[in-house]
Amino acid sequence: MITILHNPRCGKSREGLGLLENSGKDFEVLKYLDEPISEEILKNIISLLGIKPLELVRKNEAIWKSDFKTKTLSDAEIIKLMIAHPKLIERPIVINGKKAVIGRPPQDILNII
Repeated sequence: MITILHNPRCGKSREGLGLLENSGKDFEVLKYLDEPISEEILKNIISLLGIKPLELVRKNEAIWKSDFKTKTLSDAEIIKLMIAHPKLIERPIVINGKKAVIGRPPQDILNII
């Protein structure tokens, strides 16, 4: 099953959702700001993406700039921050089996569906 971590207020996320809708494939939408994900799921997503946790952080978010930008944080601390402040998680993320991609640009989603 294809899953999209989606924020309806984000234009790129809406574009990614549109690509999935137009693909004709079955998928589920996880509105991660309304339905928080667990630390275990976030770690799995990071592993599937093949990136460091810091690469999944939205560094232009106000809370990141004001509270965390100048701090040296471990990977575990960054993951805990994203769980506590899901707005910090880059979006959209599409997961298809053992593959995942950040939909920036949204067309990258086409590579895994």
